Amino acid sequence: MSDPQNTAGLLSVEETPTTAPASTIAMATQQGRKRRRILPSTSPKFIVGSILVIATVLFAIIAPIFTQNPRSTANPALQAPSAEHWLGTTKLGNDMFAQLAIGAQGSLLVGLIASVIAIVLSLVFGVLAGYLGGWREDGLALFTNVMLVIPALPLVMVIASFVPQRTWQLVAIFLGITSWAGAAYVLRLQTRSLRTRDYVYASKVAGERSLRVILVEIMPNLLPLLTAQFLFALIFAILGEAGLSYLGLGPTDSITWGTILNDAQSGQALGRGAWWWFVPPGLMIAVIGAGLVLINFAIDEVINPKLRNAPDAARRVRKAAKTKGVTA
Repeated sequence: MSDPQNTAGLLSVEETPTTAPASTIAMATQQGRKRRRILPSTSPKFIVGSILVIATVLFAIIAPIFTQNPRSTANPALQAPSAEHWLGTTKLGNDMFAQLAIGAQGSLLVGLIASVIAIVLSLVFGVLAGYLGGWREDGLALFTNVMLVIPALPLVMVIASFVPQRTWQLVAIFLGITSWAGAAYVLRLQTRSLRTRDYVYASKVAGERSLRVILVEIMPNLLPLLTAQFLFALIFAILGEAGLSYLGLGPTDSITWGTILNDAQSGQALGRGAWWWFVPPGLMIAVIGAGLVLINFAIDEVINPKLRNAPDAARRVRKAAKTKGVTA
């Protein structure tokens, strides 16, 4: 015969709810929605921009395999697009599709190398200056401000004009060392804010080295901003190379979208009605630029609280207006 008290105790144990409190579930759900909301992959801008950039990169990698020599002059001159030459030929008989494919590699490589150089310099003169403080920050900031007021593209034009033989690597270096100051200024301000946080002070008190504090405590918080600055530097480098090449100051031993536009201008493609000579490279520059800008906008919506909370605020305003209209 069982004890009534023990039976009641067993029932109370069995009837104890196994699910978490409603407040805990609501908090976890809210945090999950918040994480999903700040992901750039959920943004249509990020999706469209990624498609454009990936398609351009795949074109630069795959298309040259199936094209003829872009410098070959064995084809008829100024032939309109046809089944044999999808984008026609140039004044010298070069196949435009082959030049466009090889030019994609040249332009993307110049943009990538230049943006990497710019980001590395901005890290040195931005993050390092913002973290060190004192006279070291003043010295690095002074040099950054000097580079900031010097117009980058005219400076590259002056430098390139003194170098008769220019490789695409040299042009990339020119663009990289003249386009880092803006990113360094932004990173320095953000790093100055981060170095006053409690977890940074705790790492210093614990005896952590400055390099580890920068890499472990500060750099992870700068990754979204660094990504945005890298994309901006990449856009600037691709457009800068195209502008220099169009003016005849670009690479002299490589084919890029800018050199194609320069050849079209010197060959009077517009006057001859050879639209296939200058429209495709200009369109490719616009496509890669639009894709990178859309990705940059999507990342900006993540790191900018005003932009991140704008859709929720707009929905609340519409809901309030709708509720007010119904109650009226």
